[in-house]
Amino acid sequence: MPQLLKDGNVVDNSWRLVEANAETLPQGDILISTGQWLEHQDMLINRAGAVGVWIDSHEEIEDFATGIMDLPVIAINFPKFVDGRGFSLARLLRERYGYSGEIRALGEIIRDQLFLMQRCGFNAFAFDTELDLAEASKSLQDFSDAYQVAADQPEPLFKRRA
Repeated sequence: MPQLLKDGNVVDNSWRLVEANAETLPQGDILISTGQWLEHQDMLINRAGAVGVWIDSHEEIEDFATGIMDLPVIAINFPKFVDGRGFSLARLLRERYGYSGEIRALGEIIRDQLFLMQRCGFNAFAFDTELDLAEASKSLQDFSDAYQVAADQPEPLFKRRA
């Protein structure tokens, strides 16, 4: 079974990514595109396995955010590691919409981005390349504290130093 990094731990990944043009859905827990969710959500709510969605970085989350807040997993796809739009999507999910479930980064993500991604609200990482996940988890503690406000810290450092 493939593995991923979730909440700083290496765990088995039971979720299967379903391509946007798939005609049939596999059994078990699935991640589907937002287009598939919007088109078939009434049918998908009653299926045996859990359903989550994956969002492409170019999508406008405001168009469908309220309809996905009860899903257990929302994945954000990074087509290239230099595409920073996914960082903003994660912050919007956590800060504007109050999403408390798993936000998973998938696609072309690199270890150097993990600390910042965690600050934006990601708590799970599914790499598209072979990587020592236990070693990569160390990147989540690259810094002991941060100055700025983010999804993981609502107060700046100067206000926390009293």
